[in-house]
Amino acid sequence: MTVFEALEMPLAGGVPLFYDSGVDLSPYSGGFVDRRFFIGALGGTIAAPVLPGLGFAAERASLTAGLPEGDYEMAVMEALPGKRPLIKLTNRPPNYETPASFFADPITPNDAFFVRYHLANIPPRIDQAQWKLEVGGEGVNTPLQLSFADLQRGYEQVEITAVCQCSGNRRGLSTPHVPGVQWSVGAMGNATWRGPRLKDVLGKAGLKGGVVEIVVDGADGAVIMGTPDFVKSLPLSKAIDDNTIIALQMNGQPLPHFNGFPARLVVPGWTATYWMKHLTSIQAVTKPYDGFWMKGAYRLPTGMFPRMESFASQENAMNTPITEMVVNSLITSPAEGGQVRRGDMVNVAGIAWDGGYGISAVAVSVDGGMNWQNATLGRDMGRFSFRPWTYRFGANAAGTQTILSRATNSRGETQVDKLVFNPAGYQNNVVRPTSIVVA
Repeated sequence: MTVFEALEMPLAGGVPLFYDSGVDLSPYSGGFVDRRFFIGALGGTIAAPVLPGLGFAAERASLTAGLPEGDYEMAVMEALPGKRPLIKLTNRPPNYETPASFFADPITPNDAFFVRYHLANIPPRIDQAQWKLEVGGEGVNTPLQLSFADLQRGYEQVEITAVCQCSGNRRGLSTPHVPGVQWSVGAMGNATWRGPRLKDVLGKAGLKGGVVEIVVDGADGAVIMGTPDFVKSLPLSKAIDDNTIIALQMNGQPLPHFNGFPARLVVPGWTATYWMKHLTSIQAVTKPYDGFWMKGAYRLPTGMFPRMESFASQENAMNTPITEMVVNSLITSPAEGGQVRRGDMVNVAGIAWDGGYGISAVAVSVDGGMNWQNATLGRDMGRFSFRPWTYRFGANAAGTQTILSRATNSRGETQVDKLVFNPAGYQNNVVRPTSIVVA
């Protein structure tokens, strides 16, 4: 197996191998591969990353404390076409993280929205006028072939503001560290999506009795023969939910290429593994889909996390597909390591979100967790959206001061104080500190 084959090899955790250390490749290659192998194969230790074809050292990325040591050496700021400089974690396939500073606004700009791919064969350009969406499967009465114009003009266009978050957001902050793309806090974004409801498209095709899942595929694919195509399914109940849409616009603009142009699935409340980019195929099936990315990836031990919406056709006694996002929050200001003068008032700001039940409260501690006070919640842009919040306190004592935030949703679920560890690093919602210096 060449280094380039290994870079794209999928893992049971549902992530590409790039930058992984000690990853079990036994299902495919019968052994372990260490990250140092890749560095050696690519010409030695990378001390000063250089952008291809430019000949100068790339700007280092500012990363959250707690990531694997090697990430601070390798992560750089780089701009994909149509994007601002983002934190590049891998480039084959492209995985780029949104810097935390962009979350100061609850709507994430399109050109700063994170980029996540599993497979490296990504179409460099898609002609919107020629693009078609196939709707079929044994569970439909009338197969359809829809153009972009058909989706735009033939169905009611609805808008929903929703968080798109990679299942592995904060994976790099797991303790102990786990394999996979070492995301910090920015494998997520919040946008207003617009397009037709998936249920309306399925309704026009006509669903037969006995449909259990809707299978979706996109235009990206594998470079190496034998690598499973990234295909996902949804339970019928989620597919026909009023909030599940085929997005044609993002924040009032066409989707950026690297966020799924010309159309992507939007599944509010559920992690982004179901938000298929570059959508090409929708199939109604009468038995559970058994592809790799459902049966072998994006799964968690049964009962590990709270949830309301189940995926019964894909569950077993041992594990279940990841579905809803867990309640979480992020301090966006002040920045980690920021300095304030003793006696100044400190304005703390952040965002909170969950799987669509709505944020009911955010508590803030400015003494490392000994005491907690309620923050002021900002504008409610819908139950699937980031909810901004603020808190203000006086910096009265010199030294390092630790600020914490803890969100609670309308179901009474609260962020955890201790990481709920799992080998894939999913659903990391442990309360995280931000330390500032009072001088």
